[in-house]
Amino acid sequence: MKIHEYQGKQIFAKYGIPIPKGVPCFTAEEVEAAAKRLIDETQIPVVVVKAQIHAGGRGKGGGVKVVKDGPAAARAAGEALIGMQLVTHQTGPEGQKVRRVYVEQGLDIQRELYLALVVDRATRRIAVMASTEGGMDIEEVAEHSPEKILTVYVDPLIGLGAYQARELAYGLKVGEGSADPKKTIRQFCHIVTQMAELFEKEDCSLCEVNPLIVTKTGDVVALDSKINFDPNAEGRHREWAELQDDDEEDPVELEAKAAGLSYVALDGNIGCLVNGAGLAMSTMDIIGYYGGKPANFLDVGGGATKEQVTKAFKMILSSSQVKGIFVNIFGGIMKCDVIAEGVVAATKELSLKVPLVVRLEGTNVERGKEILRESGLRIEAADSMADGAQKIVALANQA
Repeated sequence: MKIHEYQGKQIFAKYGIPIPKGVPCFTAEEVEAAAKRLIDETQIPVVVVKAQIHAGGRGKGGGVKVVKDGPAAARAAGEALIGMQLVTHQTGPEGQKVRRVYVEQGLDIQRELYLALVVDRATRRIAVMASTEGGMDIEEVAEHSPEKILTVYVDPLIGLGAYQARELAYGLKVGEGSADPKKTIRQFCHIVTQMAELFEKEDCSLCEVNPLIVTKTGDVVALDSKINFDPNAEGRHREWAELQDDDEEDPVELEAKAAGLSYVALDGNIGCLVNGAGLAMSTMDIIGYYGGKPANFLDVGGGATKEQVTKAFKMILSSSQVKGIFVNIFGGIMKCDVIAEGVVAATKELSLKVPLVVRLEGTNVERGKEILRESGLRIEAADSMADGAQKIVALANQA
């Protein structure tokens, strides 16, 4: 789950991580009022108006405006941003509509750093990555200058050691050129330590600051915020519901969540309906192996009803790219006859026009196959997962 920059900064402030003063706004009028308030409070004549979307590269896409000419100019920047279709390297060519902006005080920047925490699955630990190349696309730095990225790992038993924060500070030479090197190093170490605590307590999958700046007075400030939460921990965080911006989410994925299904849209043409995340991933892999491209990840879980199966078909067919559907069910808790009834009901209700291949195995499989045969519908049966994948790829290519 992703949240906006300003929401991430509110969480930063909760953990004592320094952030600039800022105000989220939804209209140009609010932008003007926020700019006036910030200029009056800080006595700094510069504000920055930032588009709030769930994608990186906003600055390069024209989504960040530095305003030096007062509240009226800030209002004009707000008018230009709110409602625009912002295109970045992460949104794709269709872009993302800007519905809110963040107005923030300007700061005198002396240096830009990069700091992020992620889950490293290879070591099964939280990795803390830092670089002197703040403000840059970290992917480019990793590809062309990997030696500029320093990494330490958080021990799951004792947490991040103070010596590790200092190791990063001295490795990046954060005090170099600072008006007060000791203060800068101390503040940097504090931020690293607090981010490690935040990452664990808030159940994050990513916590990134790019850039983390050193001001001309030697202060270290989080000028940006990118926080992703681990959806597996949603049950521990009721507050996440208030942070979610439905306008930034895929509407089909939201519908799936409400129906108790796990759905992720992809860019292929073969719809997949599977029970179990592992089997769903294997199904996608075998479709790819035989030359096809899955249109989605869809796990109906272990106890789907006939109604949920119909809902799943509707979600699959919401994509105009779908040229065929592969149902791959291994019945354990899930009964094959229930799935078969759902498939037949969905096919009739939706007047299904695309090819449909069904592979059933497990509990009540013979009754499930009988229901499909007796339906009189054009449903292609498969004897195995490989057989089903080959059949649906061939049929989709003919469609």
